Amino acid sequence: MTTTIGILLAAGAGRRMGGPKALVIGEDGLAWVVSGARTLAAGGCVETVVVVGADESAVRQLLTEEPVTIVSAGDWESGMGASLRAGLRAVADRRADSALVHLVDLPDVGPEVIRRLVARASPDVLARARYGPPAGHPVLLGREHWAAIADECTGDSGARAYLARHEVDEVDCSDLATGADVDRRTPATAKAER
Repeated sequence: MTTTIGILLAAGAGRRMGGPKALVIGEDGLAWVVSGARTLAAGGCVETVVVVGADESAVRQLLTEEPVTIVSAGDWESGMGASLRAGLRAVADRRADSALVHLVDLPDVGPEVIRRLVARASPDVLARARYGPPAGHPVLLGREHWAAIADECTGDSGARAYLARHEVDEVDCSDLATGADVDRRTPATAKAER
């Protein structure tokens, strides 16, 4: 049986959002960092690692009751690559076949998307959700790729360059979500936070 660890990238400052996206309260009344972690668990990840950075103490406080491992990305300000590197290095010694990398600002991606990707887990897999062109997140990374991806993560590109050089299974999830990342406050998020 294959196992997958979830990695939730939640370290950014959310400048266009007006604050860290991890702290945004969704329509369900939960902070996005909490709902993202719960989505990974409900979708079949055996463990969840949350990578934090901006407003770290507030994000950690929200996760005190959640069964997650919190990892600090000390250089989070340099971009998503730093967060991904911190997450992959944190799971390097875990016994899992793959890691599913999820972003905190994808509130409409639910457990069904996670399940669809986790079903493809293997040590050599490279797969990502697709909701229409271009492909999006989450991204499933087999153990065999972790070290190489972590070594070349820089800036905001994360694993983009690595994935571009390899064959990646694009998993259609357009029937389950839009996969749209939310960069600005919407009337719905503003209302939920009142």
